[in-house]
Amino acid sequence: MKFDFRTAVNSDLPDAQKPWTAFPEYNFVGGHNDADSLPIDEITAACNSVLLREGKTLATYSLESGPQGYLPLREFLVNKLDKYAAMQCEVENILLTSGSLQAIDLINAALLKPGDTVIIEASNYGGVITRLNQLNVNMVSVPVDECGMCTEALEETLDQLTSQGITPGYIYTIPTVHNPTGSIMSVARREHLLALAIKHDIAIFEDECYADLVWSGTRPPALYAMDSTARVIHIGSFSKTIAPALRVGYLVADWSLMGYLLALKTDAGSGALEQMLLAEYCTAKFDQHVTQLNKNLQVKLNTLTNAIDREFGSTAEYHSPPGGIFLWVKLPSVINTSTLSEVAAAEGVAINPGNEWSLQPDSTQHLRLCFANPSIDAIDEGVTKLAAICHREFGLPLRGHNQPRDT
Repeated sequence: MKFDFRTAVNSDLPDAQKPWTAFPEYNFVGGHNDADSLPIDEITAACNSVLLREGKTLATYSLESGPQGYLPLREFLVNKLDKYAAMQCEVENILLTSGSLQAIDLINAALLKPGDTVIIEASNYGGVITRLNQLNVNMVSVPVDECGMCTEALEETLDQLTSQGITPGYIYTIPTVHNPTGSIMSVARREHLLALAIKHDIAIFEDECYADLVWSGTRPPALYAMDSTARVIHIGSFSKTIAPALRVGYLVADWSLMGYLLALKTDAGSGALEQMLLAEYCTAKFDQHVTQLNKNLQVKLNTLTNAIDREFGSTAEYHSPPGGIFLWVKLPSVINTSTLSEVAAAEGVAINPGNEWSLQPDSTQHLRLCFANPSIDAIDEGVTKLAAICHREFGLPLRGHNQPRDT
């Protein structure tokens, strides 16, 4: 008789996943990137070059660079973060991780325990919400708008928690190209956030995985750069600028925390070859690549918003983001995007329903669309098909009678 592990696994595990088959025909989910922007030939050359020069270091754990990761990649990050985010840090402040998700797990393991409280933006990265739920951590949310986290609401929240004798483990924010809204936090709000964190003596967890994908090419300084108290933890990733499958992220923190994070990172080091080829490629080509990637992504965003305006008209509300790979769309209350996503998925259109990315009461009216990976034609066709499914299931948008978006 075949052993049934379903009777043996822990009862508190997440729901079991089904076997993967293939990507849907119209795939607007996940954080996949633009395949046509991936510099395959140059990455191949970089990989060959670094292997011929340093390949023998693969015989040792950590490539003779120590447990914080490949030294040339950390040196690249020191320069890159200084140039783009105004951050002053040393290689000793940087830990390379297996994607930014591992960085999140390490920070949570170091700073949180069940029953703790954290403050997050009400619309937020689904991976963070899932992890905090699994840790049995109390999430207190504050609104986010086109200028980022609403720090006046944050101030009220912190005062209320203080009156209850509660000190949050950290304030988590995605300040530069927010996921899912795409907003960029203003400098004034960054200053206010830092002042509040100092007043209440709380750490700030700054997630900047999308910060390089800004159409204008310029961005505000990172919170880490504006902080003089070493309370900001900064994470980033190469998933959105180079390739998500490489699984290379990074964490920047003061050594008073870094030493504990290294004690918690017991995987004997993140993928070495990926770190080597990224250092080789990015040192020479990062600026050029990201400039072209942003141009390509902006074209895809324009395709997406044009299709939504044509097919949904005034039924769909959104703010066109200044960067990133996501569009956060709000539909009328009669439309439940959780139901819409299930029906659409069965017909080859994959979307992220809002309740996976938001703690707001109206989350079921929202949906998140990733426009980076689908082709131009797939974006246009996929939105057309999604609108037809939505009309069939909910009566909106009114087919043939869409009202044009106000200009």
